[in-house]
Amino acid sequence: MATLTVWKFDSPDGAKKAEEALFALQKQELIQVVDAATVSWEEGKKKPKTHQANSLLATGTLGGMFWGLLFGVIFFIPLIGLVVGAASGALVASLTDIGIDDDFIDSVREKVTPGTSALFVLTSSAVVDRVHKELREQGIRGELIETNLSAEQEANLRTMLEDDVA
Repeated sequence: MATLTVWKFDSPDGAKKAEEALFALQKQELIQVVDAATVSWEEGKKKPKTHQANSLLATGTLGGMFWGLLFGVIFFIPLIGLVVGAASGALVASLTDIGIDDDFIDSVREKVTPGTSALFVLTSSAVVDRVHKELREQGIRGELIETNLSAEQEANLRTMLEDDVA
C-alpha cells in the first residue's frame, strides 16, 4: 500500500531539498517514491509555484492532472488543461476516496503560506527509521501535515519526530 504524506517546511526551498534527498535515498533502496510534487511559496507572491517530479517518474501514478486538481483546490490556482464540467466534478469527488477531504484541504491551506513550502509524496516500502535519520543528518526538518497512515503509524512517526526535536 502506498502512503501519501504532506510535509511543510519553513522556507520556500525546503520541500525541494527534501524531495532531492528522498530520491537520493531511493537510489540506496531505503524508500520507493511512487510520485511527488512540491509547492514553493515565496514571500510577497500572491500564489505558490508548483512542480511535479515527473522527470524521474516516467510512469507517475497520480500524474499531472491529479496534482493540478489538488493544488487548484487547495490554493485556488487555475487548472490549466483540466476538463471543465462533469469530468472535473467526478475527479473532485474521487479525491475523498483517497482521503483528501475538506479537513485535509483546510489543514494544508492553513499551514502552507507565503515563505514556506510543502512536499506531497506518495511512497511505499520505506525503511522509516533510516530515512528519517538520513534526512535529519542533512538538516532537513519538516512538519508532517497530513498522511493516510493508520492512527498508530502516524502516532509512531510523530513521536519519532518529536524525540529528535527535544
